[in-house]
Amino acid sequence: MNQDNLQQQLTYSQRFSELNQLLEQSAALWQVRAFEVNALPWAQDFPQLAEAVWALADDELDGLDAEQSLLVKALSPALSHDLRALGQDWDLSLLTASIAERTVFNDKTVNDKAGVAEPSLADNTAAQQGGLSFDDEAHFSAHIKGRKWQQITAFVQHLPQLNLPVLEWCAGKGHLGRLIAKARGAEVVSLEWQAPLCEAGQAFADKWQLSQTFICADAFAIGAEHAATNTSITTSITTVEALVKHASKANPLSAQQQAVALHACGDLHVRLLMLAAEAGTQALAISPCCYHLIHASHYQPLSNLAQQSSLKLSRHDLQLPLQQSVIANPKQQALRHQEIAWRLGFDALQRECRHIDAYLPLPSLKQSQLSGSFTDFCLWAAETKAVNLTKNRDFEAWLEIGRQRQQLTRRIDLVAHLFRTVLEQWLILDRACFLQEQGYGVCVGEFCANSVTPRNSLILAQKMSV
Repeated sequence: MNQDNLQQQLTYSQRFSELNQLLEQSAALWQVRAFEVNALPWAQDFPQLAEAVWALADDELDGLDAEQSLLVKALSPALSHDLRALGQDWDLSLLTASIAERTVFNDKTVNDKAGVAEPSLADNTAAQQGGLSFDDEAHFSAHIKGRKWQQITAFVQHLPQLNLPVLEWCAGKGHLGRLIAKARGAEVVSLEWQAPLCEAGQAFADKWQLSQTFICADAFAIGAEHAATNTSITTSITTVEALVKHASKANPLSAQQQAVALHACGDLHVRLLMLAAEAGTQALAISPCCYHLIHASHYQPLSNLAQQSSLKLSRHDLQLPLQQSVIANPKQQALRHQEIAWRLGFDALQRECRHIDAYLPLPSLKQSQLSGSFTDFCLWAAETKAVNLTKNRDFEAWLEIGRQRQQLTRRIDLVAHLFRTVLEQWLILDRACFLQEQGYGVCVGEFCANSVTPRNSLILAQKMSV
């Protein structure tokens, strides 16, 4: 390992330790279930923060919540005051610090935002080399939602040119792999467990005569004692039929390969890291997502550093980084607020009816249900959860209670959101440090603007020579 790689490893491990310390110190402010409490649970220890958050008008909250720097600016003075009174010293600069580096990794600037601002690949050097004309791009992107296409093009622009075959992990229809095959001229294998998506992706690849083939396999069964769950595909595409027959428990990763994953959720991208480390895969490019989608009840740390932490993260805790509505429009936000007020109103009602002071989770709602009345919602929820409403049918009164509780929960969440970036960076650096421990040179950056997707972190890793 050369001096630069050693310095980078020390940098990431040092930053991880700093983030870990802040999260351990501040756990009372962010490890909170807002729906389960009836007051600010930390108000006694942080009175100035409580006063500051209640001083905010309801119509200010969404704007602050959408912009981390504004949120920190609004609440950090009160928090700092409380910390001085408590005689505690937290590094609050970490609330707005970034772990994205401008370091050049394999002749590629990871955090070159100017290079990802333009969503089109037609003007990009990689596109000119690999060959996406304006017409080609129009056909490629016609059936992909705008922001998703922006994410895919930006991700591809930040991949280092390594001239290695590519494995696309959790591929779906293989949009990412298809663009890599076309723009980079790479041989791509796309792994996906849903047979219909494999069919559709292979059909598109064949139509464009691209070097992209699909493996239909269960990512969690790979390497297990039993064979991967294979689904028989009835299709005229010979290539897909052949691939399905060969889909098995064998690890599809190899040493001479670059593995890519754009927004593979939770345990899925962790599984890729494990299999890649096992196979000694030469290079990885991963953008993590949905950290809470895990099999275990609590987070299983990857790196040695994270395993030494005292933090115990539940699935609920792991949702904190995802709680930022930077792309929701006003109508979506209004519906979300309405739904939460309704849920809180019914929650207060069911506690009274059941004589049990505990939150009762409800299943997901269809958006169409929000166009009805709160009374209809309560009747549906009561039937769903077998709650007897006979003596408590003043639904407007319970709706008002729900709105009042919502004022509280929004402020509890707002304070917790001060630490959402810190927690996400902690999770990303756990992955980066794990890869470094496995002998990889690692660079962490951002592949697109936060307005395109808040999940814009990119981990690039390359196996280092001994």
